[in-house]
Amino acid sequence: MNADARSQIAAALVFAGATLIIFTQAPPWTTLIALCCALWRCLVATGRVPAPRPRKGMKFLFGAITALLVGAVLVNFRTLNGLTAGTALLVLMGALKVLESRTRRDDAIVIAVSLVMLLAAALGNQSLSRIPLYLLLVWGACAAMMIVAHHGVSLPVRAALRLSARALAMALPLAVALFLFFPRVGGQFWALPGQGEASTGLTDSMSPTAIEELVANYDPAFRAKFEGPPPPPEARYWRGIVLSQFDGFTWRRGRAYRPTPVTPLGEAVRYRVTLEPTWRNWVFALDTVDASPSRGTLMQHDGQLWRPETIDTTLTYDASSHLRTIARGPLSATGRRFETQLPPGRNPRSIALAQELRARSRDDADYARRVLDWFRENGLRYTLEPGRGTLDSVDHVLFDSKLGFCGHYASAYSTLMRAAGIPARVVTGYLGGEWNPGGDYFIVRQSDAHAWTEIWLEGQGWTRVDPTAVVAPERLNRGVYDVLTEGASLGISLRRTAWLTRVSQFWDSMDTWWRERVLDFNMRNQLDLLRRLGIESPNWRHLGWGFAAALLLWLAWVTSTLRRSVARVQPDRVARAWIKATGKLAKVSPPRAPGEGAMDYARRVAAEHPRLATSVNAIALRYTRLRYGRGAAHDDIAELEREVSRLAV
Repeated sequence: MNADARSQIAAALVFAGATLIIFTQAPPWTTLIALCCALWRCLVATGRVPAPRPRKGMKFLFGAITALLVGAVLVNFRTLNGLTAGTALLVLMGALKVLESRTRRDDAIVIAVSLVMLLAAALGNQSLSRIPLYLLLVWGACAAMMIVAHHGVSLPVRAALRLSARALAMALPLAVALFLFFPRVGGQFWALPGQGEASTGLTDSMSPTAIEELVANYDPAFRAKFEGPPPPPEARYWRGIVLSQFDGFTWRRGRAYRPTPVTPLGEAVRYRVTLEPTWRNWVFALDTVDASPSRGTLMQHDGQLWRPETIDTTLTYDASSHLRTIARGPLSATGRRFETQLPPGRNPRSIALAQELRARSRDDADYARRVLDWFRENGLRYTLEPGRGTLDSVDHVLFDSKLGFCGHYASAYSTLMRAAGIPARVVTGYLGGEWNPGGDYFIVRQSDAHAWTEIWLEGQGWTRVDPTAVVAPERLNRGVYDVLTEGASLGISLRRTAWLTRVSQFWDSMDTWWRERVLDFNMRNQLDLLRRLGIESPNWRHLGWGFAAALLLWLAWVTSTLRRSVARVQPDRVARAWIKATGKLAKVSPPRAPGEGAMDYARRVAAEHPRLATSVNAIALRYTRLRYGRGAAHDDIAELEREVSRLAV
């Protein structure tokens, strides 16, 4: 295989690797086209498929195909802007360049396009699991570029990989210096908004099966790190969406009204939350936050935290919460009217039960306890598979199936409260969390999604009541996978297999470290680093001086390393053969001058010694072709060595 074929194959393979890395960000049809083009180029380069002959009209056809593909991207995304549409267009244009590649310059362009595709992949996904793939592609692209740029004798793949690895290793200190000291502007260049929808997540409505669907998902929802001792599991209710409008089957967000101020009791709990992208607007925190935990986060009338824009990147915020509060006044008339509404004619058996229990109760608090006792004493069971419900969902759970999940029981309890004239609403969020000892934080997973009830008690205010606690008391202190014995097999296997749990926690702690220490590294962290280095009041100018000093040190190190490397460079086979020939000729003719070319030297020797003319000219011509030609086979080099050995002076 000649050098040009190696160059084309190297460029095509790098492009195929970049296409595979970016396939999650581009439509499948663009990936298929790109891979087919790369395969075709490899087959042409190896001679298995004949190369197309240039014909009239080829440029027009190629232009038409380009316009067709651009139109396909425009139809698919309805725009050419944005990360996803731009990535798809980049993949297709790179594939067309692979098709028309003819020269080494074209191969270099293909490799450059592959590196831009790698940048697009990094813009879309910076998780730790992708970093080895990115590094592997960079290594391959550098090796391919060396193969493309190496004229003459074809550069072996191993040599190209070795040289590129060395070059990347030498560039690593400069990359670290840039990372640490190059002044950073606000925000992150690579944190482009994601596109798409979350596959799971709490919404602004809840039907009886809504929380149940999340239990099958073991993905992290957020991570929480506390300052000081964390609250006990039964107090870790992560408040999310508050639902107060009920049609007999589905709970939805209600209308706003004037909130009642509260007085906090006890010490505040302080913590930091790292929320995964949800493509929704809700922010989660423990009850009850003192103030908005981050800029752009609003606290609504019911204590719910909300952001105007969807959360499409990782969001980190510090919060301070009081787990106990007391109201400083009564619930407003509007709030009482909204929080006691029930649809007429729905769930008649539940309404009758509420009236019966209310008649035997002394006050609201006593009635709330009697309803919990009824839940405890009437055979209700906690399950992930409660079966199909009916429009009278509360009646079905309490009197027919007696099976339910947290959403079923929160809905039923709130209905019974409202039927007795007690304001009640459903709160959805998360309960508990899994302790990760490697990172000293809690992982709250989608499977920890939970629903509970808040009721208004005079003199106390909104009070949390979790009816699931009387149906399945162990749920308050254990994860949902520890309570259930059916369904969600993956989560149960991870939770109940000790070594799998340890591996999962270790990887999560590493991923969290990567996000906090690398992806979230900002100017504040840079200035803190300068303070640790002894600068009392650092600013961006000190960062510039730090980077300049690091750059000078790196340049000095690279220069010293390259000088030692050049001194150790050994001539290749072609050079060794020529050196041997000139050494023999130096016995009968003055040595070759520094600026004297090989052919000029051969003509001078031939003029001085005509009997050597044929041999010397043949050796010089073969050496020149091998050294400066477009490629050389092993047999050509061996023939040069034989000619030098036969040279007799």
